[in-house]
Amino acid sequence: MRWARFDDYGTPRHAIVEGDRLLPVRGSPFGAWERTGETRALAEAKLLIPVVPPTFYACGLNYAEHVRQVAERVGQSPNLPDKPDVGYRANNSLIAHGETIVIPADATDAVQYEAELVVVIGKRAKHLTRENALDCVLGYTIGNDVSERTWQKGDRTLWRAKNTDTFAPMGPWIETDVDLDALTTTVRLNGREVISFATNHMIFGVVDFLVAMTRYCTLVPGDVLWMGTEGAAEKMRHGDVCEIEISGIGTLSNPVVREGAA
Repeated sequence: MRWARFDDYGTPRHAIVEGDRLLPVRGSPFGAWERTGETRALAEAKLLIPVVPPTFYACGLNYAEHVRQVAERVGQSPNLPDKPDVGYRANNSLIAHGETIVIPADATDAVQYEAELVVVIGKRAKHLTRENALDCVLGYTIGNDVSERTWQKGDRTLWRAKNTDTFAPMGPWIETDVDLDALTTTVRLNGREVISFATNHMIFGVVDFLVAMTRYCTLVPGDVLWMGTEGAAEKMRHGDVCEIEISGIGTLSNPVVREGAA
């Protein structure tokens, strides 16, 4: 099942996606819901971020080739993580499918995409085991962890490098029926494929993170966990369109503009 969240004349609502139609519901996938009998054309709907997360979690370096590329960029030897490492992002950075990534006027040209699988939590969870960890997952969506690399390298924290307004596109919807091992992530910049990789070829998988996190943190419905990215990214520039497709889930597409550019 695919769950979308859309703008119904100024009111956010949840809907089931079936083909090219939206079927609005009363309630939400995080609680009780029922069909209304309404139907809308998906192409005419304004999709919103599929969930406003109570907590926005993000994995650290979680793909081997990406670790090597980052190490090379900063002139260090690659050091693969030996345990799941979790950080946080800010909700102000979230935008929906189709909305515009805005590069600040004073940013350098080193602004890059990061294509990520996003885990959406559907049930309250603490002290998960490997056997039941996935029981708390509602489904999966797609994220683009936009990163200003000069700020990322120079600032003490990631407060602007990854949390600038519009730097976290997420969507277009939540897919509940997912085979993690079957997924492929593909990034296209202006229609040109720039990278494709096996989505689940992570250093630590979804189960690893959920078990580790819930030893200390209670997960609640609507929390999201971004799972990291693979490989080296190209720079995004004013006028570009970045598309991230994860097979079986969908495609997240966002135009790019630079603040103040003609």
